[in-house]
Amino acid sequence: MALYDRIADLPLVVDGVEFDQHERDTSSGFTRVTTEIVLHGEGATGRGEDVTYDEDDQRSLPDADLDLSGEYEFDEFSRTVGELDLFPTEPGREDFRDYRRWGFESAALDLALRQAGERLADALDREPNAVRFVTSMGLGDPPTTDRVERWLEHDPELEFKLDATSEWTDDLVADLADTGAVRVVDVKAQYGDAEVNQRPDADLYRRVRDGLPDALVEDPAYTDETADVLDAARERIAWDAPIHGVESVEALPFEPDWLNVKPSRFGSVASLLETLEYCDRRDVRTYGGGQFELGVGRGQIQLLAALFYPDAPNDVAPRAYNDPEPSPGLPSSPLDAPAPEDATGFRWER
Repeated sequence: MALYDRIADLPLVVDGVEFDQHERDTSSGFTRVTTEIVLHGEGATGRGEDVTYDEDDQRSLPDADLDLSGEYEFDEFSRTVGELDLFPTEPGREDFRDYRRWGFESAALDLALRQAGERLADALDREPNAVRFVTSMGLGDPPTTDRVERWLEHDPELEFKLDATSEWTDDLVADLADTGAVRVVDVKAQYGDAEVNQRPDADLYRRVRDGLPDALVEDPAYTDETADVLDAARERIAWDAPIHGVESVEALPFEPDWLNVKPSRFGSVASLLETLEYCDRRDVRTYGGGQFELGVGRGQIQLLAALFYPDAPNDVAPRAYNDPEPSPGLPSSPLDAPAPEDATGFRWER
């Protein structure tokens, strides 16, 4: 865990905690609520973001009875938070506990680095690079290419990560292929009981595999019925929802070529960095993913992309790309690497 060792001993002083909530309509048809976790100490402020999806869980966070004041090393704070129940009531899903822990740990890492006057890039001995990004969306019900076409009119160079459903037809896939802009197709079969989960569909997988031969196929269900279709394209299969640490990577049905790294799924900074090192050793390619962050969390996932996987099809577009319609003045891909003065702590401020 060489990467984590570089930050584990950072001194950290916490005097208090506050919460800032954000709310915004999204392109996926729901209102997103997130909470920035704000830690104060020694005249500095550290910020992280809780990306738990349940609105009731978000609204109740300020009611949590948490006294985190004290002097720590970062690893000590991480272990302390890991032993606390951060929810005043039972969370809507068990994995939300990791989402919330990440919010507190990312705030603490930001604060510790700011108290030290240091960038995350310097602490990890890595230089950030320009970040290639895609924009993520569904295609409606019934699915059409209308939204893709509107965004391409706005930016002809834009690339996409698209949520697929069994209603995708051969003609639709052919039209998408004609754009040359689809980099990832998420078939969403790894979400268990969540509303977004899609059933295993060998016909859809074959349609995407053959019709979009340059696109990654994310989160299929690997079953007796789908295995033959997927085995023919193993080098293009990517995993997202199941990935929350090294053990989950090792539990996949075969050794992966691609992983979507969403930091909030890992819960702890240690687990995230351990997994990134594991992927580097085993030549597993990674790209960044987001959770509709509305605050500091978006810049944090962009910064991680800049440090670890800048040239990948990163689902870390600036937050305005999650709006229902394009707006003027949006930055194009790639995002320039952050200037040192914009990245003190665990931040990318623009």
